[in-house]
Amino acid sequence: MSDDIFVITEKSHSKYVNQQLPELPRRRILAEPARRGTASCFVLALSEIKRRRFTNQAVFFLWADHLISDTRAFKQAAKQAAELAEAEKKLVFTGVEPTYPATGFGYIQKGKRIKSKFKHVHELKQFVEKPDKVTAELYVKSGKYLWNTGYLTGTVETFERELKEHSPRLWNDYQNLYSTLLPMNRRKLYMNFVSEPIDTALSEHVPDGLVMPGNFDWADVGSFHDLHGVSVQDKTGNHISGENIELENVTDSYVRNETEQPVAVIGLDNVAVIATENGVLVTNKTYAQKVGDISKRLQK
Repeated sequence: MSDDIFVITEKSHSKYVNQQLPELPRRRILAEPARRGTASCFVLALSEIKRRRFTNQAVFFLWADHLISDTRAFKQAAKQAAELAEAEKKLVFTGVEPTYPATGFGYIQKGKRIKSKFKHVHELKQFVEKPDKVTAELYVKSGKYLWNTGYLTGTVETFERELKEHSPRLWNDYQNLYSTLLPMNRRKLYMNFVSEPIDTALSEHVPDGLVMPGNFDWADVGSFHDLHGVSVQDKTGNHISGENIELENVTDSYVRNETEQPVAVIGLDNVAVIATENGVLVTNKTYAQKVGDISKRLQK
């Protein structure tokens, strides 16, 4: 595996990353002391990249919960985004053409097309959060919107400039992390960071970003609806995982049992049923994005 790859994860997951990627040197696994959102992950990674003197090339940030089968096209898109970022000294955002009017994804609106050796490079007009179905249908029909993968590319110098100009709090966090020498002190510093997504902390404030569409298949496996879509299914559209599961007149559903107790589902369609030692979830897959809201309420 390339020495230029870093993985950022919360500390309780770092051992699993090491198990799943044994070829990745441990020094390339950057562990959060505690979860502080993707913005904090971003400045942690950027400070370590600079500390290890990877400063003369573009950095491509991506997320771990996406499924991409066409790895050749993905690598090509990442390479082109890096070349564009280095040439234009701007942040480059990678989107993908929507294949249906998704309401669970954010969108990027393309602006004016710019001259470039690469096809279909546009100015970034705006980010749009998860729309309702009618709005999503309009987005798809217009041809002016891409699904927002969340991937962003830029050189260290470009990221530093954008942080300083458009995200003072993150800039301060970044400077403090980079200038703090002892790992123990960096961990203490990190614990006081505000938890926020990189989208709202930085990306949405960049006034002159560029957009490149990626010509690869893409699935954001962020809900049980999406997980079911990429899982092996039987002839009735069901995915079954675990023991002691009985279905009767059930179609297009995701059922998983992680307990020794039996699970029976009767007469349902388009549902996700997950039984664990900590609880049972039953949801219509259409509303699977709401699981996070329920989880937060239960934690309280």
